[in-house]
Amino acid sequence: MTAETAEAPATSPFERVGGHVAMRRITDRFYDLMDQDPAYADLRAIHGADLSDMRAQLPSFLAGWAGGPRDWFEANPGKCMMSAHGGSPITPETAGQWADAMTRAIADVEVADREIAAAMADVLSRMARGMARG
Repeated sequence: MTAETAEAPATSPFERVGGHVAMRRITDRFYDLMDQDPAYADLRAIHGADLSDMRAQLPSFLAGWAGGPRDWFEANPGKCMMSAHGGSPITPETAGQWADAMTRAIADVEVADREIAAAMADVLSRMARGMARG
């Protein structure tokens, strides 16, 4: 097989959705929804008053989770979403609010590949709902 006939390597969901710019947009929209929409009041209540650290970290987590740079995972060895939220009172209601807010955030922002963005929303929603206790 020659270089001309070799298949191009598959791009990651991170690249397909639009890279760091898209992850930042998704994160900003997600936290804006959580801060401003009363539908997410219970979710907002289990977070601290200042969301700036989370706003800074979530895009990096999403990037690594979606096959992009693994900076968050390298800075937080051994951590995953379950261990990062181990002390949080995640109920089925707050997990559902998180899933809904993230799905809305992904749908609301401009991304390079809408199909992969929708798939990401689905997986993130299932992951959030799986974290519920009680």
